[in-house]
Amino acid sequence: MELIKKTNIDFLGLRKVAFAISLVLSSLGIICLVMIAMGRANMGIDFTGGASANLVFAKPVQLEKARAALDAAGFRDAEIQSFTDKTKLFVRVKKLNIPVEQVIGRIQAAFTKAFPDNPSRVDSSSAIGPTIGKSLQTTALWAIILSFAGIIIYIWFRFEWKFGIAATVATLHDVLTVLGVFFVLHKEITLLVVTALLTLAGYSLTDTVVVFDRIRENLKMRQKEGLMDIINLSINEVLSRTVVTSLTVFLAVLSLFIFGGQVLHDFAFAMLCGVVVGTYSSVFVASPILYVWRGKKGSRLIKVSMLTKQPVKEGSAKSLAASPVGSVSQSSVKTVSSEAGQPVSEPNPSGQSVSAQTSRKGKSAKGKKSKKARAKA
Repeated sequence: MELIKKTNIDFLGLRKVAFAISLVLSSLGIICLVMIAMGRANMGIDFTGGASANLVFAKPVQLEKARAALDAAGFRDAEIQSFTDKTKLFVRVKKLNIPVEQVIGRIQAAFTKAFPDNPSRVDSSSAIGPTIGKSLQTTALWAIILSFAGIIIYIWFRFEWKFGIAATVATLHDVLTVLGVFFVLHKEITLLVVTALLTLAGYSLTDTVVVFDRIRENLKMRQKEGLMDIINLSINEVLSRTVVTSLTVFLAVLSLFIFGGQVLHDFAFAMLCGVVVGTYSSVFVASPILYVWRGKKGSRLIKVSMLTKQPVKEGSAKSLAASPVGSVSQSSVKTVSSEAGQPVSEPNPSGQSVSAQTSRKGKSAKGKKSKKARAKA
């Protein structure tokens, strides 16, 4: 299926604008990381801890109405779970600067206000610590670092090490961008959001590798073309595939965002942002990095012949012009190509080419030899 027909878009021509946009988005993500380290970010219960309570009602309670009652009471990030028995609810709220007993009292008061004809009682309550402690956060950070190192090594083995660095930078860009969006919108960062970030990192890397694979193929087949032309051509060739794949994933995640309920809302929102940003980074971040960081002569990514069509050296042309006319054979005379690709033919003052004069002189020499042989006879 090809939604987009053959295109000829100069993606690399927009690289400076794209780099400026990516710098702003990545900076927001870095600010979010700093705020997380300082404890000022909007982290979920799994990171901060809080209080939990089991409540029993006289009548069954609808989950959505219970969540609305807690939102009205100021517990917007509360987690609610229902049981088979609809009269029981398990509530978890983030850590507050008040004793646990007061927190549980506020929760029960919120339900009493929302359901005056359905009294409730607290079956049990407790203070809960963060599910993800400091040691687990450190372990997870090292796991992420090692995974990115593995990505670089794999793409280095499959392509070339500059491809690996470019893919890693693009993946980090996507993760930081989504974190920045959550920070600006003051959304809660939970375990589901972290799961979404890791998922979109894998998606973004896959999309980037597809573009890189086409660039590698065209580098082999079009060695006499400029690197910018090769990268632009490769992106245009896979553009339809990239758009169709991204659109399919986007529609699937959009259904989760609309119909998945409150529990999956933040996860789906992070994935929606990640799909858009991942598609953008494959085209406007990873590929331009390859061009900007194209290397020197002898690199497997770029050769001199890939930059420009190289003309014949001036020294060979001068030696050809300085050689004696009679010593130049027809096989040694070559057409000199200019940088624009036009053949250059240097006629002598008499208007005849060097090869024509050489052939005529050869014939005259043979004629003189035959006359001398007849005179001796």
